[in-house]
Amino acid sequence: MEIVNRLITSTLPNYFASLPIPKSVFGFIQLSGGDWIALIPFVGTVSLIAYVTVKAFQPKPPVAKKPICNLKIQKEVQKVVNIVDIEEIGEKVSYCRCWRSKRFPLCDGSHTKHNEETGDNVGPLVLKRKSN
Repeated sequence: MEIVNRLITSTLPNYFASLPIPKSVFGFIQLSGGDWIALIPFVGTVSLIAYVTVKAFQPKPPVAKKPICNLKIQKEVQKVVNIVDIEEIGEKVSYCRCWRSKRFPLCDGSHTKHNEETGDNVGPLVLKRKSN
């Protein structure tokens, strides 16, 4: 406790008294290089305290939600599920994986425009019958 007492009662007051702080704004022009160097620790400490104080009371930015992939298809249901009978597929069928098709769940090529706009690389799921 004595160290804290000595710091508060004698060291800090002596340090502040020795700082070359001018009495006016124009007095800063008359400070020598040594005076400016003597002010660096004080100005740095005050700046750090001000920065930490401002940061502590600054409101946190809202956390961005992760983007959704389904923008408009069957939004009224909790989960989009499509069931297709394998016998109805025929020789080949393409299913949409970009969620942009006007014929969802079937692919209409909307992924091409989506890929150009976003830099994505999504394509359809293609199912075809194995040739005998």
